[in-house]
Amino acid sequence: MLVRLSSVTLKDGRWYEYVVRFLLGGAATLVAGLLGMLWGPGVGGLFLAFPAMLCASATLVESHERRHKSEAGLEGRRRGKDAAALDAAGAALGSIALVAFAATVLLVGSLAPWGSLVLASLAWAVTAACSWWAYKRIRRMN
Repeated sequence: MLVRLSSVTLKDGRWYEYVVRFLLGGAATLVAGLLGMLWGPGVGGLFLAFPAMLCASATLVESHERRHKSEAGLEGRRRGKDAAALDAAGAALGSIALVAFAATVLLVGSLAPWGSLVLASLAWAVTAACSWWAYKRIRRMN
């Protein structure tokens, strides 16, 4: 699979699906903020680091794939589940990269605030690319 940016899939969604994504993402952010107010920014940040859109995204990806298959006269349950699983795997790999970003900011942030942002972004990009490469390699071996 080649990773690329495409706006074509925006046409596949229905307006209410985008509203659901917005509301669930906003609710997850609100909960993270409330937890941060109660137990401090460290705890709130942990919950904010969770991909807020994952819950809505996985169900919407699954329903889109199922709908595409049903339009072709097939059931599409397996393909929908596989697409949602791939989406979740990407979120997990992205979360690993976010840990690298946070660790870099934690280690370098007080020494050079702007430099830590650049270095953390680089750490995120390298970690994300290496995680994706490792994931693809492991899947190929199975």
